Amino acid sequence: MHHADAIAWLGENVLDGASVITSLPDLSEVPHLGRDGWLRWFEDAAHLVLEKTPPSSVALFYQSDIRHDGVWIDKGHLVQRAADRAGVALLAHKIVNRKAAGTVTHARASYTHLLAFSRGIRPSLRTVTADVLDAGAMPTPKSMGVNACLEACRFVLEHTTTRTIVDPFCGAGTVLAVANALGMDAVGVDLSTRQVRKARGLQLEIGGR
Repeated sequence: MHHADAIAWLGENVLDGASVITSLPDLSEVPHLGRDGWLRWFEDAAHLVLEKTPPSSVALFYQSDIRHDGVWIDKGHLVQRAADRAGVALLAHKIVNRKAAGTVTHARASYTHLLAFSRGIRPSLRTVTADVLDAGAMPTPKSMGVNACLEACRFVLEHTTTRTIVDPFCGAGTVLAVANALGMDAVGVDLSTRQVRKARGLQLEIGGR
């Protein structure tokens, strides 16, 4: 675990031998940027993650759409814009249900995009998995669900030789704990002392392993 600014940390470190699984912060987490500033920051941060991910690795983003001033912001679209800038291909696009079908939500969508990108990896159609899945248990209301973490980690195991997961915006550390439970190494970065403390202490047992 690193208590650091993710952008600075990514700029200073090489991710050879690692893949990335992360969720970039909401506007509500960086309100000082304002809507337009956050939109620029978000796309630039996604672009940096993709640029730092080696060609033989994958980068996966877990992003929930939000409503701001009565208008929806599609974070999947923002990540795809960053990928187009970086010349990185979209390998998989899953929809993760955070809430049961039929649930009405207001500020934050009941579904989340799980997007996988790589510059050099091209999965076989024989390895395709379901397009829609349930998030599973979430240690905190904004955490990545355990089932989604499993899907992301298994995507890395299936399609790459990397066995280290980096989450530069790790929050409570669900991705890191799932990666460790699957026998992978994990590196987390977060600016929040409280979140770093939570992530260091989080341990999960994965059934069927």
